[in-house]
Amino acid sequence: MALTHPWTPIPGGVTAPEGFLAAAVSAGLKASGRPDLSLLLAPVGAVCAGTFTTSLVRAACVDLCAERLAAGGGQARAVLTNSGQANACTGERGLADSLRATAELARRLGLSPEEVLNCSTGVIGVPIPMEVLVAGLDPLVAALGPAGGGAAAEAILTTDLVAKDIALEAYLGGRTVRIGGMAKGSGMIHPKMATMLGYLTCDAGVPADVWQDMVKRAVDRSFNAITVDGDTSTNDTTLAFAAGEPLDPGHFEALEAGLTAVSQHLARAIARDGEGATCLIEVRVEGATDDAGARAIARTVAGSSLVKCAVHGRDPNWGRIVAAAGRAGVAFDPLAVALWLGEHQLMAAGQPLAFDRPAASAYLKARAAGAYLVDDTVEIRLRVGEGPGSGLAWGCDLSDQYVRINADYTT
Repeated sequence: MALTHPWTPIPGGVTAPEGFLAAAVSAGLKASGRPDLSLLLAPVGAVCAGTFTTSLVRAACVDLCAERLAAGGGQARAVLTNSGQANACTGERGLADSLRATAELARRLGLSPEEVLNCSTGVIGVPIPMEVLVAGLDPLVAALGPAGGGAAAEAILTTDLVAKDIALEAYLGGRTVRIGGMAKGSGMIHPKMATMLGYLTCDAGVPADVWQDMVKRAVDRSFNAITVDGDTSTNDTTLAFAAGEPLDPGHFEALEAGLTAVSQHLARAIARDGEGATCLIEVRVEGATDDAGARAIARTVAGSSLVKCAVHGRDPNWGRIVAAAGRAGVAFDPLAVALWLGEHQLMAAGQPLAFDRPAASAYLKARAAGAYLVDDTVEIRLRVGEGPGSGLAWGCDLSDQYVRINADYTT
């Protein structure tokens, strides 16, 4: 991961920042017996910012998180995540189960239920087997520790092939500041406000309103800039905790740069882990009227099924790229378009250029054979004018494996 600011990678994930604890257990919520219950505990005085799915069909735990953060002015201490059951579209039981889960955990942690948040992930329409979950809480709390970040990142997974976590540190205001993160997601990825599930931690004190604004901007440039299949989830949630010695406002810009870098790493990891994917696609748009327009064009290209299929077929069919850009709902001059696939320029001034098609196809093949998140990224660069706006989006190729995975997901 290339960093152009004072942040450097460190181990530890969400528990790398000082004072944060995490744990995971195999409670029996998953038939596979894999870890399925995760807990993240923030220090006293923590503030929490959240972004949530805007879908009208959403799990009760999403609304519960949003309501508790709003009512408490962004104050929260813990988040419990169960994987295996989305607990969405389960009627009144969905809310009752989330309320019971947070109350049971709060009692064990010595917190008020309002300080505890809950996220669920798994099959829609399947409620949580609550007796199994509650029985797992005592061992979960007993396992809490400062080295639990990796285990927590494993326990939130469903169809993911790899765990996704990261931590960065920088020297700001005369001290070391750390930011950690973990996320899950592989299918139903086209977030509107957040990713499938994402958690961020920071050991610098930031006012709740400032932190919420930072998180919103970071999410817009990361989790809201990825797509796998065009489908949003009923449970999309990102929760970001900050707790520690107050940071001088003069360092807020650097802090946000680190927050964005953590979020973008996790977002890219989700897109690369897309169900059946063989490579990551990064779309960079330049020359738009503003950044929002550039991001909209980039995300439309990254989400195009035809573009994704062409990349999977190692076919430099560039007409699909510009066609997708044209339907993004953003005004630009088609005669100003320039396009690159890796180092291969395919268009200039809205006109096709002669290019080495076998070499361009070889570039796509090489990316599919590349190392995970190292050199497995197909880079598409599109210039649509001379404006100041630029934006990034990430996606993945579309293979027959995606259809096979999702054709029999519940059977």
